[in-house]
Amino acid sequence: MDGVNAAEDWLDAWVGQVNSQATRSVELSRRVASLTGTAEGRDGAIRVRVGSAGQVEGLELDERVRELSGPRLAEEIMSVMRRAQARLSRRVADEVRVTVGEDTETGRAVLHSFEARFPAPSGEEDR
Repeated sequence: MDGVNAAEDWLDAWVGQVNSQATRSVELSRRVASLTGTAEGRDGAIRVRVGSAGQVEGLELDERVRELSGPRLAEEIMSVMRRAQARLSRRVADEVRVTVGEDTETGRAVLHSFEARFPAPSGEEDR
């Protein structure tokens, strides 16, 4: 009978762990859904806000952008957008750490997904 009780105790503990992880995963999903990332260009003439999936939700351009050529303006906007997405990725990583943990399967999957889609721009300072 001790073997049966031990098996039931083990199963109860396992179910508790699964339920706890599921609850933390739902919390992570809720938190990530509310996150945004923002960045601005060197002189503040370009500002971008991205939503939780990295999509552009806001783009602000002031009059100073008229001084830029079309190709240069496009390049600046893309650069600022990538920095906003990289900031979003860092914010998601912070939420992973405090909810499910980086060392869990869920945590690793979420981190990999955001890092793969929104890597930190190389050779650019974080603004």
